[in-house]
Amino acid sequence: MLRIHFGWRDLENVRLAQQPDPLWELMCAVCRLQTDQGPLEFGHWRQRSTHLLSRDSRADAALHTLCTFIPATGYIPDFLTPPVTGEYLDAALERVRTTPRERLVAELSRLALSRPLPGWVRGPHERPTPTLLLVADALRDSFRVLLEPYWRQVRSAVGDDVAVRARATLGGGTGALLAGLHPFARWNPPYLDVDYPVERELRLEGRGLTLVPSYFCWRRPTALADPGLDPVLVYPVAKRPFDNALTGEEGLERLLGRTRSAVLVEVAGYRTRTTTDVAQALGLAPASASYQIGVLRGAGLIVSRRAGKRVEHSATPLAHGLLSGSGSPLPGEAMFRSG
Repeated sequence: MLRIHFGWRDLENVRLAQQPDPLWELMCAVCRLQTDQGPLEFGHWRQRSTHLLSRDSRADAALHTLCTFIPATGYIPDFLTPPVTGEYLDAALERVRTTPRERLVAELSRLALSRPLPGWVRGPHERPTPTLLLVADALRDSFRVLLEPYWRQVRSAVGDDVAVRARATLGGGTGALLAGLHPFARWNPPYLDVDYPVERELRLEGRGLTLVPSYFCWRRPTALADPGLDPVLVYPVAKRPFDNALTGEEGLERLLGRTRSAVLVEVAGYRTRTTTDVAQALGLAPASASYQIGVLRGAGLIVSRRAGKRVEHSATPLAHGLLSGSGSPLPGEAMFRSG
């Protein structure tokens, strides 16, 4: 059990992440890939990911690198999941690349106590930068294969969870939000007792707590190992199994490319989206999102209009017809999300 100690200042600083965190999802996904947990929820995803990895040597090597740091159970270094900021994947990877040497050495030394590490991992004692660059590249390549094809569904499931908890908080305050974490946590003021594989105590001491909903988190919550870091509790959301409904979108990917099709689906799922909205939702750099939107606009699939200081993008009827054939959800079918 993990017992989290709250003070009155902590209750003022309980935060709920509004969208999935790319690196927390990736860390949990790597754990799920190494086990047979959740055959209904993750079985198709495991099968398809294994197939994609067999055809992508770069991503396969990247996953092998990550498995050095991410065992299916046990200690996982905290530097792989920097503070939740709501930013896109590129910003999170930059935080990984700039991990302080002292912290990297301390966390890898702790990891070495639980499992043997190859010689190149021990190198950061002298040369941390090459290792951090390698890890950041491995995170990006693994995200591309393991999560990018499913990111829209992950974001949808997390959004549903956030909506439910936001309503509970409006009606009953922070206490209702914490009590709503049942059955994998029990709010017993001033403690939150969390189902956890080891016995731990975490004293918030005025720092508050960030709750991070996660699709790939399984059965019980997880948290940072270092109690000195900003407290985070990652908890599982209700899941709709990944299944073969994705095959229609695979045809769209073959036509437009994975990133461009994801941008089109993202824009079509809202009445309007800005470039920043698209970049943050898909974990793209703003320049990359802007380029993809420009290509789609040139093909007649997106129109852009200036609204004050904002430039808003929306999908054209041609795009909706294309998406209708791919099996992607269409606006106008009670599926609009507020943008």
